[in-house]
Amino acid sequence: FGGINLEDISAPRCFEIEERLKAELDIPVFHDDQHGTAVVALAALKNALRIVGKKMQDLRIVVAGVGAAGVACSKIFMTAGVKQIIGVDRQGAIYKGRKENMNSMKEWFAEHTNPEGIQGGLAEACQGADLFLGVSGPGLLTSEHVQSMAKDPIIFAMANPIPEILPEDAKPYARIMATGRSDYPNQINNVLCFPGLFRGCLEVRAREINAEMKLAAAEAIASLVSDKELCEDFIIPSPFTPNIGKIVAKAVADAAIRTGVAQVTPKG
Repeated sequence: FGGINLEDISAPRCFEIEERLKAELDIPVFHDDQHGTAVVALAALKNALRIVGKKMQDLRIVVAGVGAAGVACSKIFMTAGVKQIIGVDRQGAIYKGRKENMNSMKEWFAEHTNPEGIQGGLAEACQGADLFLGVSGPGLLTSEHVQSMAKDPIIFAMANPIPEILPEDAKPYARIMATGRSDYPNQINNVLCFPGLFRGCLEVRAREINAEMKLAAAEAIASLVSDKELCEDFIIPSPFTPNIGKIVAKAVADAAIRTGVAQVTPKG
């Protein structure tokens, strides 16, 4: 028994390859750039909300970059209860009925997000937003954008190696700041997810990786930051946290058993 981890495949090919493999095989198939990033971003968001005192269903989120990671993050956020997401590309906000510069991923965004039909550019999308999640390119977000967001704005600027906004530029206005880099606090890195998630799948010979298993992984990662440790500069555990792989694996295996995709039940 084994599984397949996909890495470094650009959109939209990554969606097509993953879906075909999942349809033809009864082993776990996982595109880490999509789902690993999404799981860790959700874990970070859960802990950020513990600090700012907001609820998932009340959030307004801007997602800049609607490739593989942007789509996966949006989907897992919606599964977790988020109702208002606005996707933004170079053309501006994505809304139902937009004709310019569209593809299959953007059509999904147009159909499933931005219920208010907000149009315009990034500036319009950021007005009153609670979270900016960037998986796009360097320097996209300005301090003026951050100032226009809701009270206690959360910034996940995950473009590498240069984020959408540098922490030193965002921090005067942002309550919580995270990037994809290890030299700043709050690194959102899919290495926190993949080893434990796949171990959990293999331990129970899961036929697939479903939404419940990804949510369980996010919850397990978030739980590794205690109330005592939790602060604006520590919302996500280190990859070197003791037993992180085992803890995530247990949560994923339990979710696989609970949802009926496990083929064996571990002893003990």
